[in-house]
Amino acid sequence: MQVVTDLNLFTKPKNAIVTQGTFDGVHAGHRQILGSIVQLAKEQKGKSILVTFDPHPRQVLYKDENGIRLLTPLKEKIELFTEIGLDYLIILPFDETLSKMPAVNFVRDILVEKIGVTIMVVGHDHRFGRNREASFDDLKEYAEIYGFEVKEIAAHDIKEAVVSSTKVRTSLLNGDVETAALYLERSYSISGKVVDGKKLGKAIGYPTANIEIEDKDKLIPANGIYAVKVKHQNSIYGGMLSIGNNPTIKNAKWSIEVNIFDFDKTIYGDELTIYFIARMRDEVKFESMEDLKEQLRKDESEARDILGKHEID
Repeated sequence: MQVVTDLNLFTKPKNAIVTQGTFDGVHAGHRQILGSIVQLAKEQKGKSILVTFDPHPRQVLYKDENGIRLLTPLKEKIELFTEIGLDYLIILPFDETLSKMPAVNFVRDILVEKIGVTIMVVGHDHRFGRNREASFDDLKEYAEIYGFEVKEIAAHDIKEAVVSSTKVRTSLLNGDVETAALYLERSYSISGKVVDGKKLGKAIGYPTANIEIEDKDKLIPANGIYAVKVKHQNSIYGGMLSIGNNPTIKNAKWSIEVNIFDFDKTIYGDELTIYFIARMRDEVKFESMEDLKEQLRKDESEARDILGKHEID
């Protein structure tokens, strides 16, 4: 896949099969659309092209608010798009100028003039242009004017629920990582570097790696204790992970800590990827460190049982 960040350097292909959107999460519905343009490009002897934006439009339009937490920051999205088999990823810098561009100008000046769209593939609820003013019907009208074809992909349902990035975010913020995995068609993951901690876990027989997430906009699931799989370099391990304030520990700060099963390496500064498999319980304040240690024994047993029934997607 070729990544294009400057449209002035892009050469229009003979048959451009295009879709457009933020595609945060690259969930099951997104994959259906992207798979369609890849397949159409093969049939038409053309090129599959995704036009997306960076930063996420809501980070520009609502920058004075708390902002959106991203399921897949740009680096992750590029990796997922590459796996899907796209020919081109065109990344448009999203700013106030682009946000105010009327839909017809976006179609004429970018999709037609600079990309050379032959077929435009969109989802059932696709809207675009200034204030998301244009609908699928508007797009069909522009297609007639500028000479390209439009195809609409029906909603993708899982358990009678239409998949959306919002539903994935809501599931994760509620700690429901299993429902999120159904929507994503893979386990939700976070990546970060191992940083120095207080080493209290080691003192009670459960050493943990403290994870520092590099992308501040990455969505972190709800506080709690999770069964996880952990990727270190090219190896996958089981583990249990805590997100939260460590209420049993005096003066503890919010942290992400993972105990990796059957693992004994010094990994400070290394990057880990955490795959969320299941949430096991809420954070609890224990009366003593011995009570905490006993609960960790139970958590380990439960996590090993969960992980024994699960494969990484």
